[in-house]
Amino acid sequence: MKKYKLAIVGCTGLVGRTILQVLEEKHLPISEYGLFASKKSVGKTMHFMNKEYIVKELNEASFDAGYDFAIFSAGGNTSKKYSPIASSKGCIVVDNSSAFRMDENVPLVVPEVNPEEIANNNGIIANPNCSTIQAVVALKPLDDKYKIKRIVYSTYQAVSGSGRDGVIDLINGIKNYSNFISESSDSDDYLSSPDSNYKLEKFPYPIFSNCLPHIDVFLDNGYTKEEEKMINETRKILKKPDLKITATTVRVPVFNSHSESINVEFEKDFDMSELIETLKKAPGIVVQDDTQNLVYPIATNASGYDEVFVGRIRKDFSVSSGINLWVVSDNIRKGAATNAVQIVEKML
Repeated sequence: MKKYKLAIVGCTGLVGRTILQVLEEKHLPISEYGLFASKKSVGKTMHFMNKEYIVKELNEASFDAGYDFAIFSAGGNTSKKYSPIASSKGCIVVDNSSAFRMDENVPLVVPEVNPEEIANNNGIIANPNCSTIQAVVALKPLDDKYKIKRIVYSTYQAVSGSGRDGVIDLINGIKNYSNFISESSDSDDYLSSPDSNYKLEKFPYPIFSNCLPHIDVFLDNGYTKEEEKMINETRKILKKPDLKITATTVRVPVFNSHSESINVEFEKDFDMSELIETLKKAPGIVVQDDTQNLVYPIATNASGYDEVFVGRIRKDFSVSSGINLWVVSDNIRKGAATNAVQIVEKML
């Protein structure tokens, strides 16, 4: 069996480290790895595959070493500059940023949904947004069977999706609140909010004890960029450019795993038991839907897993053929790292 060379760009970040973890779990036929990051991380030692790797600086000559594949997770600007260089030297790039997602010449791939698109790459394959990935895994088998007419997304997204600084804001908010309660003499002060006297690293307001309806920047049309990503990426992946979709994306004080309420209207009628069986048989989905016994997906149970968990499956009685779904998945694993590694695995 041929052995391959794989580069990981952005290996020291939250997603990058998870990519290394997933690669260790999968045991792909890769004989050589290259770990790259920005200048500030150069020279760091990382333990990976029972070896010590020295982190190298990414530069224009990095791909002269003959890598077959590269997974980029170092931001859009890095991807825009170095992905074309890598692909020009015969390396197929799987890019985690938003740089190429809506490029009509770049496939946007979720392996459980549209693996056939991998073959259409011109040296670059885009990894979708984390919130889009888990949604389309749940929606694709239903679209195949009942034809989706309209989607309403409402997301409840964990702070890990905003990177290290977002996690720090939540940790500092918890510490600040704990100190406030411990110093209070009034037992009812737990209903109060302490002054935000700590520095916020990421968010415009404290994320602890708040839900922020603001992920990425606001656009002129009133939507955020995150909401627009979900809308446009879903259309591209499902190959439905005119599909009616609206979205509200919200950052919540949860450390990891995104939760989504998805309302779907179909063109065709459906039988509920048949619809649930369709989801159970679909790749990458675990149905957790036993409300009598309080069984439904929650973020803490999804963290650390690669599956998309679906529950609270119920009819939407306000339309002739509609349902509501509750969809939860680990946004760092399936929403980024695992999906990228799965794409490489499919190519192998």
